[in-house]
Amino acid sequence: MGGSGGVGASFDPDRIARLRGQLTNPGVAERGGNALKLLWQRAIAIILAFTAFLYGVEGVDSVTGHHLDAAGGVKPRQVDGLDGILFAPVLHANWPHLIGNTVPVLVLGLLTLLTGIGRGLAATAIIWVIAGTGTWLIGQSHSVHVGASVLVFGWLTYLISRGVFARNVVQIAIGLVVGLLYGSILWGVLPGQPGISWQGHLFGAVGGLVAGWVLSADERRHRRGANAGRLVS
Repeated sequence: MGGSGGVGASFDPDRIARLRGQLTNPGVAERGGNALKLLWQRAIAIILAFTAFLYGVEGVDSVTGHHLDAAGGVKPRQVDGLDGILFAPVLHANWPHLIGNTVPVLVLGLLTLLTGIGRGLAATAIIWVIAGTGTWLIGQSHSVHVGASVLVFGWLTYLISRGVFARNVVQIAIGLVVGLLYGSILWGVLPGQPGISWQGHLFGAVGGLVAGWVLSADERRHRRGANAGRLVS
């Protein structure tokens, strides 16, 4: 057997002090509740504003004969198609395309923002860039790729993977629920569906995994530090 064992995480003095502080100081718990309420309010406001923006862009695109799609979509391996990395996720081929993306955008976008506004926006930026870049690199020649579905796929894999990377039970549970509800759409990363940008879906999903790994770094470092400080008996 090894040396004498250390106390478990549940007996962490700092943790006990924090819990006592919450019990003896109701204001601490109240501030926590207010912070959670503010997080929900901000997350809802941001995702509703983003969705409204998508509808506004599609309205402009419709009255201009879909000029925005042609000008702002990802055009694989064309220099003038690089703009699509920035603009393609807010463009849609038509109204049914946008309407089909709306509920997943609202649900998965909201859940992503609820992991923390800054963290959710950072995850979205990572997904946005990786999805657009990957599509530009391997997309079918002479095609134009648009749509927020690349974000949907990225948000989905981010939510599923982040809890696993962070080893956070609550986030793992959220990821399982999200996977059960939306996991079937991951078939969209496979080629063979005419008119569907499987490349965008694939790299959106890859972007979500990257975001989940990168943005769980603090939790992973904390876990390694805790493990290093714990003696094995």
